[in-house]
Amino acid sequence: MDRAEKRELVTGLNDAFSSAGSVVVAHYAGITVAQMNDLRSKMRAAGGTVKVAKNRLAKIALQGTDSASIIELFKGQTLIAYSEDPIAAPKVASDFAKGNDKLVILGGAMGTTSLNADGVKALATLPSLDELRARLVGMIATPATRIAQIVNAPAASVARVIGAYARKDEAA
Repeated sequence: MDRAEKRELVTGLNDAFSSAGSVVVAHYAGITVAQMNDLRSKMRAAGGTVKVAKNRLAKIALQGTDSASIIELFKGQTLIAYSEDPIAAPKVASDFAKGNDKLVILGGAMGTTSLNADGVKALATLPSLDELRARLVGMIATPATRIAQIVNAPAASVARVIGAYARKDEAA
């Protein structure tokens, strides 16, 4: 990798770290190429990205970003997972780590907040932004359906009473 490629990689990582909602750093020693491709495809489906970069270049890229507090995590074979949705990258990385013990989550960052491994796992248990939106819409829609049921109930009762009188008159 020549200087121009390194400069381009650092600039791309810096932009990614600046716009990321969350960043996860993990060790990946022992993961096969097929497993890494599986992780990348799952992360891409969730709206995130997985990168393997030299630690020195990643540390340079982190300088001047909100996530600069996680520089000390870059030791050994590390990968970086990040996404704009603060929940997506931790959720996919944690789920993958449960099924593959060779992926060890070291920590991460969400904005200016530095997270340890437990913090990343706790963040992964939170519902995603889309799930929260769905819950909110459900909560808003529920009272409307209840109001419609209450408004329709008296009319249904009147119709049943009239139907009962009609059947009574027919039987008589």
